[in-house]
Amino acid sequence: MSAVTSIGTASTLPARFADLEPWVADWARPTRQERYDMRLSKKYGELEEFYDAIAPRAEEAIEYLNGRDLDDLADDDARLLQLLYSMILVSYAVNVFMQPRIPDSGAAFFNTTAEPAV
Repeated sequence: MSAVTSIGTASTLPARFADLEPWVADWARPTRQERYDMRLSKKYGELEEFYDAIAPRAEEAIEYLNGRDLDDLADDDARLLQLLYSMILVSYAVNVFMQPRIPDSGAAFFNTTAEPAV
């Protein structure tokens, strides 16, 4: 379900989080691998912009989602949750590594085979 914003465009997030809409296309990704690939495709400044936009709204979003049945989320609620997952993944790059990749890891990588049950 999507709502229509005050400027007439379709919103893909719950109405109270419509200001986060610019981040949906890149960061509302259903799998961790897609979120990690997006992180690696971005410059550090782009990661900071995303993180700085989402992090101040994170507690409000968590509180909002805590009132929902995680086993039966509406599409707009699921996208909000995916933005939070992306924020968590990006937080390491912004707050710890100061770059998109894990420092000194060379070409090493691992694939995650487990996903949150949502």
